[in-house]
Amino acid sequence: MTLTKDEAGPEDAGDSYAPSRRRIEREALKRARSRRATAIAAVSTLVTAVVLYLVVVNAPGWPRTKETFFSGQYAREAFPKVLEGLWLNVRLLFVCGAAVLVLGMLIAIARTLRGPVFFPLRVLAAAYTDFFRGLPLIINLMIVVLGVPALRLQGVTVDPVWLGGTALTLTYSAYVAEVFRAGIESVHPSQRAAARSLGLSNRQALRYVVLPQAVRRQVPPLLNDLVSLQKDTGLVSIGGAIDAVRAADIIVGRSLNYTPYIVAGLVFVALTIPMTRFTDWVTARMDRRRAQGGIA
Repeated sequence: MTLTKDEAGPEDAGDSYAPSRRRIEREALKRARSRRATAIAAVSTLVTAVVLYLVVVNAPGWPRTKETFFSGQYAREAFPKVLEGLWLNVRLLFVCGAAVLVLGMLIAIARTLRGPVFFPLRVLAAAYTDFFRGLPLIINLMIVVLGVPALRLQGVTVDPVWLGGTALTLTYSAYVAEVFRAGIESVHPSQRAAARSLGLSNRQALRYVVLPQAVRRQVPPLLNDLVSLQKDTGLVSIGGAIDAVRAADIIVGRSLNYTPYIVAGLVFVALTIPMTRFTDWVTARMDRRRAQGGIA
């Protein structure tokens, strides 16, 4: 026997049933609204793109701009060199990203330590985050990349790649430390108290109870910081490192055509978009789990 959902009783919950007419109508209405919204969005996007295209190509200076910034000849010349330099940016991202996460976590833990004996450590951690969050990254890079070699310290590298990576790590560690600290402080004190009541020490409670929850909650902002770090690796070129930006700059200096900059920018965008979409996916997934009660 086949029952509609409205007619089926508790004893028939396991039997198959046909959806009611009202439910079918609701689903059809939802699909129609979805198709209509998609069509409107597609048409409005197309119209906007056409209007922008017409405005740009009909501008008085478009022919000169096209030749200077969108030259196919210089784009073909620049692309392999920019791609080769991008490998340096990718390596900097992985190395500096790992260093930033470790140093940021240590600074965040230092800022959240309790007890008067840790007061000097808390002050130093707070001073570090305040200083490097306030200092512009470009100035930090210039100080480290240009200032350290001027000191002529024995055993200290003067490689602009290492010095640039150090400057990036110093700056981004301050931001990531605040992200971690916010996650640690978002964990309710009862969690730590419960862990202590079970016999865990303060250190064990922090490691096994507080930090896992704090890191899990802060994954989206951490990924956003890594996306920003990926873009800012291009700033190491101010010290002479041949990355994607510097490779484009060399061609621009020789040809006085700015197309290589456009190529380098598009390459960075192509590298950033997957990371951004992954961040959005992780954020949406965590929001769904939190709404279902599956995550703290």
